Amino acid sequence: MAGLMSGFGNFTHAIVRAIPSSFAKEALRTNSSEVDLAKAQREHEHYVGVLKHKLGLQVLELPADESLPDCVFVEDAAVVCGDTALITRPGAASRRKETEAMKKALMELNLNIVEMDDETATLDGGDVLFTGREFFVGLSKRTNQRGAEILADAFKDYAVSTVPVLDGLHLKSFCSMAGPGLIVIGSSEPAQRALKIMQQMSDHRYDKLTVPDDLAANCVYMNLPSKGHVLLHCTPEEYPESAKVFEKLKDHMLIPVSNSEKVKVDGALTCCSVLINKRMEI
Repeated sequence: MAGLMSGFGNFTHAIVRAIPSSFAKEALRTNSSEVDLAKAQREHEHYVGVLKHKLGLQVLELPADESLPDCVFVEDAAVVCGDTALITRPGAASRRKETEAMKKALMELNLNIVEMDDETATLDGGDVLFTGREFFVGLSKRTNQRGAEILADAFKDYAVSTVPVLDGLHLKSFCSMAGPGLIVIGSSEPAQRALKIMQQMSDHRYDKLTVPDDLAANCVYMNLPSKGHVLLHCTPEEYPESAKVFEKLKDHMLIPVSNSEKVKVDGALTCCSVLINKRMEI
């Protein structure tokens, strides 16, 4: 399999997008929590600052669009692996235009663009877990079987398995990667059931790191030349017990990042960036 695991977590660029003022009142959500817009924007600025200044990534910052209140959650608009970028067809109709600015940014990076133009397909990037060996795609309220099939066609070098998401918005609402072969998983029964399905479908044996809080299982892993293993994860203020679990990862640079406002509209840490490994062109 092409480049199997060899460059897992290696990234040079990130695409992010600013939070519009419409975010607080109009962003989609599964509960009715009040969002503090100014605090959400401060948290996002800190997140972007970590990517840019602390980790040294080249960060492309797209402007907010007031007509797209969810546009900060760029992960749902594209899936990037190697030199290929799949422009998705988000499950919520109100979010479909978010892909336009994403496509333009990815074209500027000279990636091979694949578009999901089948109107029966839906796919949110938040339902796509890439392990470095294979893809797991959550079949959720936002992603369907046809979307998973188009993803499999776009990334033919990798096996693609589907996982039912019966609880939570996306697959990555309760899991993510914390390193090569290491899946972080929430402790709830639906999360553990999903992990069991992933283990049964895979030829590879993954290690797991179980955290008490499902939402804390969403973290951002990178393996950077000058930093080694890096993990952006929840803060002790948000999830004290889960934050303690991450401290077991002694070989990682651990960076707690607050997400207390975006989580109110079902946003997680991975949602807010699309990470890309752009090889040097000689």
